[in-house]
Amino acid sequence: MLICTGCSQEEEKELMVESNNEGEIIIVAVGDSLTAGYGVAEEESYPDLLGKKLKSDGYNCRVVNSGVSAETSSGLLSRVGWVLGLNPDIVILETGANDGLRGIDPEMVEKNIRDILFRLKEAEVITVLAGMKMTLNLGPSYVKKFNSIYPKFENEFDIIFMPFFLKDVAMKNELTLGDGLHPNGDGYKIIADNIYPYVLKAVNKKQNL
Repeated sequence: MLICTGCSQEEEKELMVESNNEGEIIIVAVGDSLTAGYGVAEEESYPDLLGKKLKSDGYNCRVVNSGVSAETSSGLLSRVGWVLGLNPDIVILETGANDGLRGIDPEMVEKNIRDILFRLKEAEVITVLAGMKMTLNLGPSYVKKFNSIYPKFENEFDIIFMPFFLKDVAMKNELTLGDGLHPNGDGYKIIADNIYPYVLKAVNKKQNL
């Protein structure tokens, strides 16, 4: 399960992220252990890889990893204020995997994500929402309800929507750790490449404001 131990990422960062460069875009990657990079070195996590790729391609962006292992959508909702305190221009929102694995009511998960998106929209933060999908071992009824949560937010909040965060990685032994759930370094390379075009849409949207 995506329920892991370790220090919270926010305990290791100052509350305020100040831009050191004129015009620098602050991107905060928010999520659970899949964002935090559980089981891999910091430089192998997708936020670190994404930041390097953006800089390599000439974008004046800084990616801050605000992933917290074991976090559910309820936990993330409770720290949205802290996330906004990082002064993000863009937030990459990845949440819900732990909810699904725990069998939490999809209606509660939907409400939590909707409330998070509302707070981000209210703060005029551009949001990239990474969708999640559950496997059939939770039963077809639950899976159907859970998987229907994410797509409905695209038009409701005018977000940039990535249908499945773990696309091309989920359930592939060669791309995951021994638990079969968390990506390894190679898996995170694929995730960073897959999410990159969605983040570029957000960057371009910010630059055109």
